[in-house]
Amino acid sequence: MNKVYASAAEALQDIVQDGQTVAVGGFGLCGIPEALIAALRDSGVTNLTAVSNNAGVDGFGLGQLLETRQIRKMISSYVGENKEFERQYLAGELELEFTPQGTLAERLRAGGAGIPGFYTKTGVGTLVAEGKEHRDFGGQTYILEQGIVADVALVKAWKADRAGNLIYRRTARNFNPMVATCGRVTVAEVEEIVETGAFDPDDVVTPGIFVQRVVLNATPEKRIEQRTIRSAEG
Repeated sequence: MNKVYASAAEALQDIVQDGQTVAVGGFGLCGIPEALIAALRDSGVTNLTAVSNNAGVDGFGLGQLLETRQIRKMISSYVGENKEFERQYLAGELELEFTPQGTLAERLRAGGAGIPGFYTKTGVGTLVAEGKEHRDFGGQTYILEQGIVADVALVKAWKADRAGNLIYRRTARNFNPMVATCGRVTVAEVEEIVETGAFDPDDVVTPGIFVQRVVLNATPEKRIEQRTIRSAEG
């Protein structure tokens, strides 16, 4: 089975539509599927619900889709690096569902595992808990959180084989394995593609059964979100 597509645009061409929920891997700018996000922008689809730990930065990552007004709603845990996000949210132009970071990871994992919901203590007594079912276990109060299933999931991995088995590299792994499992259709952007069978099975993090399409981006830009350096004298 060969799941490799010639370009990010071809990989998305017949699967993205207006109004979809799209889950995107990455943490800050680390491990984001740069080429797939750009292709999603160029596709022109609108009214999207984007599920991601954050919204990129102005002009890069998911920030590109905010600038083109293709995102209607964000489900995320951190949005502090994006001025356009802030502007749209404060102006009432963008819907936001804040989700604690660990809860977001578990909602993605639960959706991929076929678990419709779970109870957690995180957020009890805060705005996060408003409108959610509360239940006591062992004398402690928990709130019900729903699993997330996305129409399309976009992830970044280090290597893939032609069957879609994925290996991640260090911290770029972050949210990507959970995002990869929660999509009805999952597209992986990778830096290297090998023949099926080249991996040691123990090295595979995301099995190919979760991945429908693979696209090569051998030279990603990999921007640094906040770069701090010291002087030569320091």
